[in-house]
Amino acid sequence: MNRAVTWSRAALALALLTASGCAVDPFAREGVWRPSAVNETNLRAMVADPRDLQQGVGEPGANGATAAAAVQRLLEDRVRPLPAVSTAGAGGSSN
Repeated sequence: MNRAVTWSRAALALALLTASGCAVDPFAREGVWRPSAVNETNLRAMVADPRDLQQGVGEPGANGATAAAAVQRLLEDRVRPLPAVSTAGAGGSSN
């Protein structure tokens, strides 16, 4: 058998082996990690008080009426523009 035929057969065998691995979804293979409520589990681990997952807690000293008015303006598409901020003289010394 000549060398060209041997190389052709080897290349064909390699191509078939490579292509056969592509037919299986890599995430469906046995032994592959699958997420199962991972996000929820991580959130539960990070929350200090589990009751906070059922009902949120406001920030102490926050004005609920101001926050509600801002949300209402957002829902009605009446958002106020941010005030202009001057950066002149910010953080530097004027010697």
